[in-house]
Amino acid sequence: MGKMSKNKGKRGELELAKFLIAHGHPARRGQQFKGGADSPDVISELPIHIECKRTETLSAYKALEQAQADSVLPAVVFHRRNHKPWIVILDAQAFLELINE
Repeated sequence: MGKMSKNKGKRGELELAKFLIAHGHPARRGQQFKGGADSPDVISELPIHIECKRTETLSAYKALEQAQADSVLPAVVFHRRNHKPWIVILDAQAFLELINE
């Protein structure tokens, strides 16, 4: 991964953390605190594993599989393209489990 890509990923993670905070959910970037490949991109009090993708193109299933492999918590991919709002990608079963809690 190139330096530009890493910087964009870092900016996306910080942007997502600020978005969650603005909506009442304390959050922070995860990678710099735990440092491991299995740590979420953004750490919050939400009962989910957050994968952040701030890119113009995204393979939804690949991103979701990456997040699912990294945690036993329900995996959620937050994605945003330039000039677009954040969207959330998650497995339908995980969605039903989250809304039924």
